[in-house]
Amino acid sequence: MPVAPRPLPGGLGPAFSCGDARAAGVSPKRLRAKDLAAPFRGVRTVPDAEPPASGIDPLARQREVRERTRRLASAYAEIMPAHAVFAGRTAAVLLGAPLDPGPDLVVAVPDPMRAPRRIGIRGVKSRPEYLRATVVDGLRATDPASTWAMLGAELGIRDLVVVGDAFVHVPRDSSGHRMPHARLATIDDLGAALASGRRRGARQLRAALALIREGSASPLETDYRLDATAAGLPVADLDVEVRDRHGRLVGISEIVYPAFRTIVEIEGDHHRVDRAQWDRDIEKYAAYSALGWEVVRLTARHVRHRRTAVAIVDDVLRRRGWDGTRPR
Repeated sequence: MPVAPRPLPGGLGPAFSCGDARAAGVSPKRLRAKDLAAPFRGVRTVPDAEPPASGIDPLARQREVRERTRRLASAYAEIMPAHAVFAGRTAAVLLGAPLDPGPDLVVAVPDPMRAPRRIGIRGVKSRPEYLRATVVDGLRATDPASTWAMLGAELGIRDLVVVGDAFVHVPRDSSGHRMPHARLATIDDLGAALASGRRRGARQLRAALALIREGSASPLETDYRLDATAAGLPVADLDVEVRDRHGRLVGISEIVYPAFRTIVEIEGDHHRVDRAQWDRDIEKYAAYSALGWEVVRLTARHVRHRRTAVAIVDDVLRRRGWDGTRPR
């Protein structure tokens, strides 16, 4: 019968450097045991159980990606140089942006210091003023505005808008009240980061900055808005409180065309599988209809097939009085 590995000292935590472990009395043999993972040379982690598969829910997938990135970054942080920060795609994911983190952690150091070089790490050097730092879950990372500006070197305009929308989004509390203090950055913050020097990808960043808005709550909403704008649909209001004639709040919707009494709802899979959410949706749509609003319900498939979502909304807006004139 195999012998269970000796318990680790409690002070080491789920990720630790081999140096700290040896100082705590852990033997080299124990550090080679199969119950420990070695994501980087000189680092060991205690693997957690894998999270359940998310199926097709993009929000759940995004949370899983962020958690995997956070665990890996926490492991590397045990040996990361004191002057280094997580940056680029890694920082964006840690901050909550809906972005593929890529195969390696991005770690930046101020020029002229030497960037780290090891398997699983993409070390980069940057001007010190481009590396404004914050702390995310105990990890040093570039702040949202610096992160967004750094991504101009590798992302296209649409992805820069998606990340920018995520950073400037103003969340609401459980009662529906806006919380401006809880957003990660403002559009002015992004503009200041872009203007702080000669940025790689400045042309894409400028084009994206003009399209970023604080009312988009998800990548699907951003994608729909960009496609609708490109197709010449009227400009929608975002994150709108819909009220009755007495001023009472009926619901909050992300995409609204007030002039045509039309509301667009983009429904993720949780709207279908969460019974409480489903009941709230039915009640809200019934209340909207009673007030004379038409609700256009779209799914992720509609939005990803760009012409489908735009065509559906185009037809409804024309029926509701839009004459097809493109916004100036």
